[in-house]
Amino acid sequence: MPDLLLELFSEEIPARMQRRAAEDLKKLVTDALVERGFLYEGAKAFATPRRLALHIAGLPVKGQDVREERKGPRVGSPDAAIQGFLKGAGLSSIEQARIESDPKKGEFYVAVIEKPGRSTPDVLAEILPAIIKTFPWPKSMRWGAASREPGSLRWVRPLHSIVCTFGPETEDPEVVRFNVDGIASGDVTKGHRFLAPGEIRVKRFDDYAPALERAKVVIDTDRRKDMILHDARDLAFAQGLELVEDEGLLEEVAGLVEWPVVLMGSFDEAFLDIPPEVIRTTIRANQKCFVLRDPGTGRLANKFILVSNLVASDGGRTIVAGNERVVRARLSDAKFFWETDQKVKLEDRLEKLKSIVFHEKLGTQYERVERIAALAKELAPIVGADPALAERAARLAKADLVTEMVGEFPELQGLMGRYYATLQGEHASVAAAIEEHYKPLGPSDRVPTDPVSVAVALADKIDTLVGFWAIDEKPTGSKDPYALRRAALGVIRLLLENKKNLQLRSVIYNALQKLEAIFVVDPKSLEAAQAKLAEIDDPAEKPDLSYFKTQDLLEFFADRLKVALRDQGARHDLIDAVLSLSGSSDLLMIVRRVEALGRFLDTEDGRNLLAGYRRAANILRIEEKKDGRSYGEAPDLEIVNAQGQIEEKALVVALDGAKREAAAAVEAEDFEGAMRALSRLRQPVDAFFDKVTVNAEDPALRANRLRLLNSIREATRTVADFSRIEG
Repeated sequence: MPDLLLELFSEEIPARMQRRAAEDLKKLVTDALVERGFLYEGAKAFATPRRLALHIAGLPVKGQDVREERKGPRVGSPDAAIQGFLKGAGLSSIEQARIESDPKKGEFYVAVIEKPGRSTPDVLAEILPAIIKTFPWPKSMRWGAASREPGSLRWVRPLHSIVCTFGPETEDPEVVRFNVDGIASGDVTKGHRFLAPGEIRVKRFDDYAPALERAKVVIDTDRRKDMILHDARDLAFAQGLELVEDEGLLEEVAGLVEWPVVLMGSFDEAFLDIPPEVIRTTIRANQKCFVLRDPGTGRLANKFILVSNLVASDGGRTIVAGNERVVRARLSDAKFFWETDQKVKLEDRLEKLKSIVFHEKLGTQYERVERIAALAKELAPIVGADPALAERAARLAKADLVTEMVGEFPELQGLMGRYYATLQGEHASVAAAIEEHYKPLGPSDRVPTDPVSVAVALADKIDTLVGFWAIDEKPTGSKDPYALRRAALGVIRLLLENKKNLQLRSVIYNALQKLEAIFVVDPKSLEAAQAKLAEIDDPAEKPDLSYFKTQDLLEFFADRLKVALRDQGARHDLIDAVLSLSGSSDLLMIVRRVEALGRFLDTEDGRNLLAGYRRAANILRIEEKKDGRSYGEAPDLEIVNAQGQIEEKALVVALDGAKREAAAAVEAEDFEGAMRALSRLRQPVDAFFDKVTVNAEDPALRANRLRLLNSIREATRTVADFSRIEG
């Protein structure tokens, strides 16, 4: 079957946009074809710095013929109905329709509409200009004299040419003719800008890719990456060194070259006195180069790998020398920053934080540091940290923001603080916490384990969340400009992975009370809060706005916890079953309860008790609806003793013991023990339903047995809301 080749040739496309643009091109074109009934065998998109290309294999030559029978009005209908039918069916006279009979409806007209399938080139010529004109670049531009005209083409960089051919392997393909803002489609492209700048006439993808490679262009990004990585490793190995691999940099560099040539440069060994992270960041950020290390010591070597887009006549010596000059200058700057920063202690930099605004409604970084230090000191005993060390670490944690090094390389914040703290003799845990208090930054980031780091990291994230909740700047939909979801997940991971119990409710409430002066409350939220306050008669028990904001933030944590647990494979219904009843804000305790409930329900006792609960709940729901009342009171033991069967007497005793034992176990955070207590209900519940008729003829006995069913429901609620459990 025929293939489509499409190439959009332009000036340099930013490396960060290329892969996404290639996928967008494939999706937009294939979706448009499928929408019109054109199916295909396979599609693949490609990107280089100067082109996007798309190959679609196995397209039909034309679309399918369409035959449609359209039912019209009855014979003898008014002329207006006949004319409307003719117009809708595309007929010139009623004689072109046939007449069919129906035993009930009589005779009526039927139009047979036959449309031949459109040729694929015609369809492509229709859809491709629109896709090109509306291509979803993150940023785009207009250029030239035509840029001032309404509707002129916007593209990431000036678009020079379009290749579009279609046809079978056995024949010369045809050029799909269309025009986009004065650029006519054709079958001519160009090779490498410097190594093979001449025009290349192409037919189909099978000769397009080899022709470009002969013209020093590798169109597949992943292949360019493999070439760079393989050659870089070989060059390093030849020098007895090891490449420090960097997937993000590799992706970027592969988007900067069409014909990768890997070279090695060096710098003065004296620069190795600078922290290795600074060397790597300097070389990576400024020159897009890879660093090397000694595999024996793990220390950085004074050499680096660069990737050129040229095969130079001098073997690359001039290119290497140019890069070495720039690297030398950048490392000289870094060395100056490193040495200058060491002359000022971190605590002496705190005054400068007063001039850095964290948020216009939340004050300066200095004010925030004061809050974080107080909170870290409060949290320290709970997570097993020394309060004085936690306070000290929190107070110094943001000081490196005003260093020369972090001013040049913001991505080194925290890390440089650790270096400077170590050099000025701070406690090792304080230095570690300065670096680690930002962690975890994402799902794959490491979670700190040093108690001081845990205390400061928790304080930093909780202060962020509490602050933005105080000013009503919460995430909405997909928008989360202050990364509050990430902060909440960070708190969750810090507590769960370090197995730390923390009642978030009191921590959040106390922190919010200190920020009451800056509260911003959404009118709807305020109205709801005031309505709840009005329901409380006792002034001593009336919660304040901090209480309602605390509740709202805890619900946000509950949602994030659900996401985290679901990602780990936990059942969403078990999470809901525990969260709906648990008054605790201790996330570790909630997770342990969910885990214990899951293990319990995997046992035969658990499954049978769940079945018994459902049977009791269903009967109760039906009877309460029928009677127009609830049966929430405790069973009357006199009725049980006087009229009850042995099975219901046994169930009363079992329920009383199981409920007390499960409640005590939950209080002691022994959730396995709570499940064991409930498991003892399985046999008496089974026996009760097997032998006892709930809807007894005696109204008092019936009501008492319904109360007993409610007791089964209440006993299970000591550990979870079984009504939320599915399956």
